[in-house]
Amino acid sequence: MSRGTGDRLVTGVTYLDADGTPCRGDLALREGLVTEVGRVEDTEGLTRLDADGLVVLPGFVDLHTHLRQPGREDAETVPSGSRAAAAGGYTAVLAMANTTPVTDTAEAAEHVLDLGRACGLVDVVPVGAVTKGLEGHELAELGLMHRSRARVRVFSDDGRCVADGRVMRRALEYVRAFDGVVSQHSQDPALAGPQACCDEGELSGRLGLPGWPPVAEASIIARDAMLAEHTGSRVHVAHVSTAEGLDVVRWAKARGIRMTAEVTPHHLALGTELLAGYDPVYKVNPPLRPTEDQEALREGLLDGTIDAVATDHAPHARHDKEHAFVDAAFGMLGLETAFSVVHDLLAGDGGMSLAALARVMSTAPARIAGLAGHGRPVAPGEPANLVLVDPTATVTVDRDASHSLSRNTPWHGRTYLGAVHTTILRGDVTAREGEPTPC
Repeated sequence: MSRGTGDRLVTGVTYLDADGTPCRGDLALREGLVTEVGRVEDTEGLTRLDADGLVVLPGFVDLHTHLRQPGREDAETVPSGSRAAAAGGYTAVLAMANTTPVTDTAEAAEHVLDLGRACGLVDVVPVGAVTKGLEGHELAELGLMHRSRARVRVFSDDGRCVADGRVMRRALEYVRAFDGVVSQHSQDPALAGPQACCDEGELSGRLGLPGWPPVAEASIIARDAMLAEHTGSRVHVAHVSTAEGLDVVRWAKARGIRMTAEVTPHHLALGTELLAGYDPVYKVNPPLRPTEDQEALREGLLDGTIDAVATDHAPHARHDKEHAFVDAAFGMLGLETAFSVVHDLLAGDGGMSLAALARVMSTAPARIAGLAGHGRPVAPGEPANLVLVDPTATVTVDRDASHSLSRNTPWHGRTYLGAVHTTILRGDVTAREGEPTPC
């Protein structure tokens, strides 16, 4: 499937006006921009794309993607992850820094940027490490990464917490100069060590799995909130997973602290009871949580306390995942399924409109990451970074059909309401009906 010229007439599509009201009409896309919406007068030179029954939204933006390249190309590459992202409706993904070598220099960030551009299916935006080698002691080249061609604005040691408060303060002070943001993996290592893999409680005791108490998350979020207030800088809470952590985010926002937060589809939809079978596909960090936490997170997403949905797409080769539970790698796939899971769970009776879904999966993530060309309204003059979704279609997840190189999906065999149909990056079709175009 060729991406073509990018000059298209999208016909019969439902779009949302400025108030979020659904309207039906056509879109004209020329030279990477939306040029007309509703009634299109000039159709000369436009390739027709029939979108009857589909809804157009701004293309999704993922704040939290692991692409593994360089270093672990057996699990994922930038091209394979880009294909998965395009199939899932994403037009931009933020590639986390825990590669081998770590993305902690300007050269490393530019390398990831160039790999993404060479594929061209999504905008791959490098995330820089906060500390050298993710070791938590010495700041990485934050300024040089920002001044590089990669223009890095988001920094994270994800997978490891920046536990030293002095180091975290210095990072926040440094990125304030260019309005950068530090994305924190909130896990106090003194309260939840590297082996912690199950929500601490009756189940972890019964299963004999190392416990991960909610206070290990909430205490770091509270500390970072105070540091952000002290420095006047921005801090982002990655994959908030507990009601206690959410309460701290809510408190920080009420205080006017520059804190944002994301939640994953799996923490919204999957519960800790799934660990009873010791299936390592459900091993993730932070761990799946009980029903009361899931309900709190859903409420927090609906009321705006949580800003964004992020996948924490974490592919792993079979030889890293197929172990006893405590020895298996942490992580799940998420790029291809995020829209369907969130839409099925929260749209309609769940209280989330398509406009609100676009806010948490596109507009807010783009704003947090500083991506001016993404998360924009579907309106004349705006970039044609779009996704067409079918809210009435059902999707049954098949891990063997994944475009990722890995197969560690927790959604295999489950059926969801809502499907991504077509993804468009700067006017070019990058995926259609689950099939990405070639890089």
